[in-house]
Parts: sequence; C-alpha cells; structure tokens
Amino acid sequence: MPASSARRRGLAVIAALPLLTVAACGYGSQAKDDGAAKIAAGAKKIEGLDSVKIGYFGNLTHGTALVGVQKGIFQKALGATEVRSAVFNAGPSEIEALNSGSIDIGWIGPSPAINGYTKSGGKNLRIIGGSASGGVKLVVNPDKIKSLKDVKGKRIATPQLGNTQDVAFLNWASEQGWKVDPQSGKGDVTVVRSDNKVTPDAFRAGSIDGAWVPEPTASRMVAEGGTVLLDESTLWPDEKFVITNIIVRQQFLEEHPKVVEALLKGSVETNRWINAHPDAAKEAANKQLEADSGKALPADVLDPAWKSIRFTDDPLAATLNTEAEHAVEAGLLEKPDLKGIYDLAPLNEVLKAEGEPTVDDAGLGAK
Repeated sequence: MPASSARRRGLAVIAALPLLTVAACGYGSQAKDDGAAKIAAGAKKIEGLDSVKIGYFGNLTHGTALVGVQKGIFQKALGATEVRSAVFNAGPSEIEALNSGSIDIGWIGPSPAINGYTKSGGKNLRIIGGSASGGVKLVVNPDKIKSLKDVKGKRIATPQLGNTQDVAFLNWASEQGWKVDPQSGKGDVTVVRSDNKVTPDAFRAGSIDGAWVPEPTASRMVAEGGTVLLDESTLWPDEKFVITNIIVRQQFLEEHPKVVEALLKGSVETNRWINAHPDAAKEAANKQLEADSGKALPADVLDPAWKSIRFTDDPLAATLNTEAEHAVEAGLLEKPDLKGIYDLAPLNEVLKAEGEPTVDDAGLGAK
C-alpha cells in the first residue's frame, strides 16, 4: 500500500449524529467531588478559582486523565483549586457539556473536537495539548477472516456513525477498492455501528465478524477469541496518529489562563510518569476505571491494551489535519476551516519550563 494512501484516515461526527448518554446518570451526576480530600495543607487557589471541571472517557486511550486523577497529580498542580471530574461515554455528550459550561477542560478524540469547533464557527473550543496516540485495531473472527482481503463481504462494527474509527474503516475499505455507502453502511463490506460496550457481546454471538475499535474494546474481543488483523498505527508515518486531545472552553481559557497552564503542567507531569512507570501507570489507570465504573479490567484485557497506546504531550496536529481531509472524502463532513483550532502557547510555555521540546500546530494555530 503506498505510504500516501496508507496515511488516509478519517474522523468528524456529522451534525445529525445523536448525543449519546454520559456514563451512569448523565454528566451532572457523574461529577467527582473528591478533589478537596487531596488538597495539600497550605495550598492556594489559582486565580482565586474554587474549582476546575474536567471531563474524560472511561477508555484507556484517556489514560492521562485516568492516571492524573487517580495519582492526584492534577490536584497537586492546581493547588487549592479543586479538580472535579465527569466521565463520558461519547464525544458528542462531552462537547455538549463543554458548550453548556458543565466542564471547562476535556480529554476527547479528534472527531468530536473538529465537529464541535466547526459547528460553532470556531468559537467554543481550542485544542491545547496532546494526550495519546494509537490504541486502535481491527479485530476479527479468525474462522471467517484469515487475511485482509477476506474482510470483503463481512460485517464489521465501528463505534458510531461518523466517529474517528468509523471513518478510518470507511477510508481503509475505500483504499481496498471496495464501495460502501457511508450513511447506511451497506456495500462490499457491511459496517455495523455498535456501542463499544456491546460490541464484544455481538462478536461472541456471531452477529458481527469483526470490529475496528479502540482499546480496551479491541482486547476484550481478543479475549473472546478474536485475532488482531490490523493495528491502525502501522498505517501512519512513525506509527503515530492522534487518538486523544485536550480541549478547553474558549471563555475559560480567556478568563483563567493560569489555571489552564497549571492543568497542562499536571498533564505533562502525568505523561512523564506514565512513560517512566508503565506498569504502575497501567494499574493506576485501571484503579480509576474501577472507581468510575465499578469494574476493573482483567489482566488479559488490560495488559495488551495498555501496550498499544503511546502517551504524548504532542497533539500530532498534522495527523488531525489529514484525518479531517479524509472525513471530507468519506462524505461525512463539509470541508472545514480548522485555522485557529489549536492554541498551544500555554503548553509550549510549560514544556519550555520543563526543558522539553515544544510542539507544533501544523499551521492550524490562532488566526
């Protein structure tokens, strides 16, 4: 496969996509109020702010947030400004929470970030940092699919119409020369939109033949007898592509720049700790998953899933731009103007202070 073609990946949730519910009873009731217990004696509020509200998914690809909360790294960076968190199941609901002011900062995939930015005319959010790369795989039933060409004619699940993995699979199928209607999912291969929570059950029941999904869903399917046919990272230069960004509500960034910078400092410290202590970090992430959902991941799911994710401060802006281009090609997004979607100045200030290399916005910084 030519390198230029292999890089083609998609994203962008179309405007008609329904909002999915937040974990448990909605993002309001999922807010965590345990930050105060971790506030150090004598700590001071930053900019006099009582609290900062953050959001993330209960996915290992959001490991920076999971570990940062679990280890108290975010709270330490924020002093006496309490970190309050909410857990989400899908990007649209997190964007809705950001728009309403229910959260200030969030960890989120490229698709909803782009969609939220473009739908608001570039006025509701900024991407302020990176978090993770990789962690997406095509897992199949080895009895039905033994090679990439065998995918043709089969039923392959993706998490949601127009989400990052959905468009990535549609784009990959197009590269194979197969035709699929992006809306109905019907064609040379049938795309079944299925919530990540139920996809392993559908796979076990035989109603799908495979799935293009993020971790830990991919490893859950492997535990059910599936085989990894393709790791999406192998299709990208240097095997890096954005899977999780950090976004901020623009008004919050304007009103509380020092709070944003402090949280970014916590994120950088968390990523450094994750990469220096991968086993301990994996356990911390799993502990937070258990705290948030009531259930930890078993070792046969946790271990392979964690290994496939790279944690990075770099938002990998060039790959987000490529993904947006191919969402357009997939027919799920009108050509967007992404100029201004990034504001990496606060992150680069943190990185400079830490003696780390600064990161690039690929020409998509403030206008």
